[in-house]
Amino acid sequence: MQKLTMTAAAAVVGCFMAFAPQSDARAAEQCGEVSIAQMNWAAAEVTTNVAKFLLEQGYGCEVALVKSDTIPAITSVAENGEPDVVTNLWLNSAGDAYKKLEAGGTMKRVAKVLEPGGVEGWWIPTYLAEEHPELKTIEGVMAHPEWVGNRFNNCPDGWGCRVVSDNLVRALKLEDSGIKVFNHGSGETLASSMGAAVTDKEPWFGYYWGPTVPMGKYDMTRVSLGKYDEAAFPKLQNKDTANPQVSDFPAAPILTSVTTKFAEENPDVTAFFSKMTFKTQTMSALLAWQDENNASAEETAVHYLTAYKDEWSGWINDGARKKLVKLLN
Repeated sequence: MQKLTMTAAAAVVGCFMAFAPQSDARAAEQCGEVSIAQMNWAAAEVTTNVAKFLLEQGYGCEVALVKSDTIPAITSVAENGEPDVVTNLWLNSAGDAYKKLEAGGTMKRVAKVLEPGGVEGWWIPTYLAEEHPELKTIEGVMAHPEWVGNRFNNCPDGWGCRVVSDNLVRALKLEDSGIKVFNHGSGETLASSMGAAVTDKEPWFGYYWGPTVPMGKYDMTRVSLGKYDEAAFPKLQNKDTANPQVSDFPAAPILTSVTTKFAEENPDVTAFFSKMTFKTQTMSALLAWQDENNASAEETAVHYLTAYKDEWSGWINDGARKKLVKLLN
């Protein structure tokens, strides 16, 4: 029944979305086209689908979601000036490439899309930490590689965390300890490797981040890499760093940024993005709901829009609020 209700709601919204733009051509003309980078992880997909719905139905925009990852999205803005909006941008992973765009006046950050932000690091299942407390530190992991299956599960190519983890592997001389680095081809295989290991109570050691379904679903313990080094970490974000030094991951601001050109030409939409902030706990709850209901990102966005009106109603202007409250009541 829950799945049926969810699907029906999504169908109603989908029908409305198909016809609303023609019925409000004036609003669409005022807003125009908006391109948003859609990163390929669940929280980002939910975020961009919520934004797409609110902008199309509230502001009359024509929204294009551009599938991307952190580094490709930043590169595209630098080279082509698009997409207009990059949300779910992990500042710690974006590195110098993004900071150069800010310094050069090409992009500006307008909000933290998650509050207080995200967590990232190297993890093991908690049952391993309880059985072998030494594994709570990287020194303990490297002293007993067999306890973690002699493998480090690394990020896919193109992710910002891949650059950081690759540099940490070099700085630690991790492979010299007998731990082989396994570079996953996608976020899906990285997540499934964790899930399969935890389900079978097998060893697992690798990078992961939150809020995500796996981090909410599985009991994981973070491996300490030592202290966060303010000077060393930025160099870990550069793939060409010659002599990387070890630093743990800092707390991760997760941003929405827009091109300065877009901000100047679209003040109302930029104001919306400056207010669009999800609580990290709320996002984790949404991802758990999505997983439990085998729902799409679009269906999860519908669930958020119908169940959390008090949150998103504060993001939008009065005109959009009148349209959306009428639609979603």
